[in-house]
Order: sequence, then C-alpha cells, then structure tokens
Amino acid sequence: MLMKGVTLRGLEVFEALANTGSVAHAARITGLSQPAVSQQVRNLETALGSELVDHGRRPMQLTPAGRGFLARTETVLSELRLAQSELTVMDLTHLRTLSIGLIDDFDNDLTPRLVTILADSLTRCRFKLITAPSHEIYEAMQARRLHIAVSASTGEMLEGVIEYPLVRDPFILVTPRGSVAETSDIMGNLARMPLLRYSREQLISRQIEAHLTRQKLAFEDRFQIGSHLALMAMVARRIGWAITTPLGYVRAARFHDEIEAHALPMAAFARTISLFAGADWADRVPRDVARTMRRLVQSQMIEPGIARLPWLAGQLRVIEDQAQPD
Repeated sequence: MLMKGVTLRGLEVFEALANTGSVAHAARITGLSQPAVSQQVRNLETALGSELVDHGRRPMQLTPAGRGFLARTETVLSELRLAQSELTVMDLTHLRTLSIGLIDDFDNDLTPRLVTILADSLTRCRFKLITAPSHEIYEAMQARRLHIAVSASTGEMLEGVIEYPLVRDPFILVTPRGSVAETSDIMGNLARMPLLRYSREQLISRQIEAHLTRQKLAFEDRFQIGSHLALMAMVARRIGWAITTPLGYVRAARFHDEIEAHALPMAAFARTISLFAGADWADRVPRDVARTMRRLVQSQMIEPGIARLPWLAGQLRVIEDQAQPD
C-alpha cells in the first residue's frame, strides 16, 4: 500500500519538475497551474517526510534524497505507462490475414511493443509487418500491398483510403552541442556549417525543402544522407547541422550528449504521422490499432521527448480520435 499522501499525480509532477527545474515548465507538461505544481510537490514531501527539492535555488535542484527518489519514480511511472498502453483491447481473432507497414521512426521501442500486442490478438491470422521510410510505406499503401500503413502524411487524399491522424511532430533544429548560443543569431552561427540534408527521395526531405523555399532560404547542397541515425551521427561529429523532428531526436538517444535541439529560427511547421487503411477495411480494426498507436507514442516517445525538451509541450502531441465513442 502506498504511504498516505503519495499520489500518482504527485509522482508525475515531481518527475516533470525534476527534469525541467522549472515550475512553469512542469505546469505546462502536466496541465496544472503553477501553484498546483508547487502544492503537489509539497504534499509529496510531507507524505515522505523528506525534502526532495531545494526550493531556494533557480533552476530548482534535487536534494540527495530527491535524486534517489527520482530514479525509483521514473521506473514506476515508466512501467505504469507501458501497462496503460497495453490495456487497449483489440479483437482481431476474426482476421485471416493482415499486412501492416510502419514508419521506421518507430523502430527503436514502439514497433516491437506494438507487434507483441498484436500477436496476442492475431491467433488465426497470417501476419506481415514491414518497416521503411514514409515514402516507401506510402507507395505500398497506394499499390494496395498493405491493409494498414503508418507514415508521415503528404496531405493528399488517396482514393479508397481513410486517414486517421495520430501525432503532430513539429520540425526542430539539431546542432552540435555548444555550437549555438540560445541568445545568439542562430542563423548567423549556422552559416559557418553546412546543412545536412535527408536524401531527396525521402518524404521528410521534400517537406523540409518545400518549407525552406517558402521562407526564401537557400543552403549549399553538399550532403544528402539516407539514414536518420547516420545524419545525427554527423551532427554529433560537428560536421554540420540538420532539420529533423522530435520523434527523430528521441530515436537518436545515443547522440544526445553530443547534440542540441532548438526551436526553428524561422516560421514553425510540422508534419503529421497518420494511420492509413483501405476504405473497404472494417472500420473497427484500424481505429483500434490507431488508438493503441497513440497510447504507445505518448508513453514511448512524446513523454520522454518533452521531459528532455520541455519547450515542446503542446507542440509535440497526440492527435485525439475525432470519432464518436461506440
């Protein structure tokens, strides 16, 4: 039994405050007011009989007791979020065949988790799953080689295909650590380094190039890289800078100590990750898969991303299902 006064909300608020050092940022992440954040932390400290945060310092810092408690808190909340994401009940026992294509942005954590969830329901089904860049997934869906596809949206309507928006994934700037001061002329700093581009055939590259054209920005075309992790490795090695998205940043966790993420020093824009399904496919199946995907993205990618980059709160987000409840 939890000690009286230790609540799930209190643990979530403490985690957000510990990761940001700011009551304002923690309030934005948790959706609470700043006074409510402070009260939640005070209540937790009272219940535990120990100060977790040095309230006299800005940004706030954890006490030794707080650092030890944070490690346990993160483990507990991570397990709870995973358990919650797996509670969606999908009845797929009636299916005889199912082919799904997933954007490779999800390879690290989300795809393995989704496959295990699906496998529990696909008891009598021939199941095929492929992972690939968005443009390949999109083309396979157009050619009707997949029943369900998850990829970045082009914004175009596909005949005979229904789109279920899942995630808003804003574009961000990624630079070598320490190469750009937050208060400096970012674009002036970047002029000293080349832009590292995704390869031209990739959808993300076309979306970035279209936006740069709209902003009347031109950069020397020296590097085109087909692998996202290779692109992030080049940024980490201080070869250049790149435009990517938070989902791409989270995926490149191995390079986080050598790279920094910034808001774009130009007009903001974002891509939408969507689930696509044939209009003749039973609506219940794609909707159930979409709901599971939203929960998994929230726990596996959005929450870790915002914990590391609090300024993304409200920008990187799940797009809720607009359908009416059954």
